[in-house]
Amino acid sequence: MRLDRWNKVLLALAVLAAPVLPVFATGGASGGPAHPDIPSLNDILADLDSGQLDLDDVRAMGLSVFATPFNRHDGFGDGAFDAAEGDNLAFGHRPTLQGNGTFLRLNGLDAQSCNECHTIVSNNSRVPTLGFGGVGGAVQNAVIMPSMIDVGDSQDDRVQFQAGHDPDLQMVEDGVADYNGRFANPPFLFGGGGVELLGKEMTADLQALLAQARSAPAGTVIDLDTKGVHFGTVTSDGFGDVTLDVEGIGPEDITGLAAEDVLVVRPFGRKGENFTMRDFDRGAMQFHFGIQPVEVVGEDEDEDGDGLANEVTVAEMSVLHIFDVTNPKPVQGRLDRAAFRGKRTFMNLGCADCHRPEMSTEGRRIGLAHPEVANDPSANVYLEIDLARAAGFDRGRHGGLVVPLFSDLKRHKMGARLAETFERGELANDEFITARLWGIADTAPYLHDGRATTLYDAIEFHGGEAQSVRDAFLALPAQDQQNLLRFLGTLRTPTRPNEELVPLLN
Repeated sequence: MRLDRWNKVLLALAVLAAPVLPVFATGGASGGPAHPDIPSLNDILADLDSGQLDLDDVRAMGLSVFATPFNRHDGFGDGAFDAAEGDNLAFGHRPTLQGNGTFLRLNGLDAQSCNECHTIVSNNSRVPTLGFGGVGGAVQNAVIMPSMIDVGDSQDDRVQFQAGHDPDLQMVEDGVADYNGRFANPPFLFGGGGVELLGKEMTADLQALLAQARSAPAGTVIDLDTKGVHFGTVTSDGFGDVTLDVEGIGPEDITGLAAEDVLVVRPFGRKGENFTMRDFDRGAMQFHFGIQPVEVVGEDEDEDGDGLANEVTVAEMSVLHIFDVTNPKPVQGRLDRAAFRGKRTFMNLGCADCHRPEMSTEGRRIGLAHPEVANDPSANVYLEIDLARAAGFDRGRHGGLVVPLFSDLKRHKMGARLAETFERGELANDEFITARLWGIADTAPYLHDGRATTLYDAIEFHGGEAQSVRDAFLALPAQDQQNLLRFLGTLRTPTRPNEELVPLLN
């Protein structure tokens, strides 16, 4: 195998200090992995440790999982439709469109590979630049759990929403194609490792504050602050229990939540639903492809009844995660005088209160775990990767990394114009995690569903907590607005990302 000293990462093999992971099967009588050339996770770790593999070799395995189309022999698709299941929108037994037996499109079963929806590296030219790990256009939007789509506004069927979501929608025919569901535009993967590392460190901070509150005297109020972001407060009752008053993190109602779901920063998903890229991938495998991960359903289990088990193995999910977190970070282009003035306006208006230009990590190495524990990022770590070398992040003054993401990784209320219409959601329809602006010059369309085709439109759509900043922008002289947009135009995606991996697959 090729050895590249520059790309070889500093590896901390937790198998030296933790129980050895079991060797997972690479197939069985009822099915097998889609990528049989990928060895077990233990073998991969051993080969990395011995130098037989370097990081790019493993990243290339992950690219193979990311880009190779799944088919029915791999386990693509759900099992037979079963009305007895009770929820026809859930994974496993969804109907297919017109009974075609393969695709549904309107609730997943809508692609054969991750790469189908993540191909646009730059839309900032007449001819888009394509590659691995980019954004998707509106045609690639995910249509999520729709129970009603009135495409012709043909009847007075506007959805009535649960309390706390959208109770005041008018019941009129108004040119709106009413829709009860979610509509999500695919983001890029670039820089995802730095974002995941930030989220893990923030979660660790919040868990430490929670533990501090449990042992504090009655009435003690502790601010849930991490990396300069405020997530509410926790109050001690003096007997080991606490009262949480959280904001911008977790479901609206935390009553009855398992401990591992409380005070967990979830940077991924438009609403902030997933705590790691692997966590996102687990759901995406099931939703988009009907592929059942072994780590979700169990080894040799055919949960969807399609006649195949072990559809995607722990090793395949692990190399995909390694590919995810080592995607190169977006880049800052040169600031001319107008862009520099625009950056100053961006800061002065208050845009940076939520779109924080950068956050810093304490360490440079991201720990990858299996199985993952949401509220304990240090549990079950099998591999550490130096993101300064692997993904191009700059090192900070205190030994960590500078992550120039332009986000606070917190959910905010964004007003009625951006609110979704989804009555099954656990998160408020008008709340979204702050969009990361790095790379935004190349990634139109904008906002959670791609409704804004220009950056000006994206700003104009802001409301809710961002209403005053949006209004201040619209009140600026035209030249000041253009300067700010010119600054945003310097936030670029990486050039030719992941192309160095392709020869390793041949």
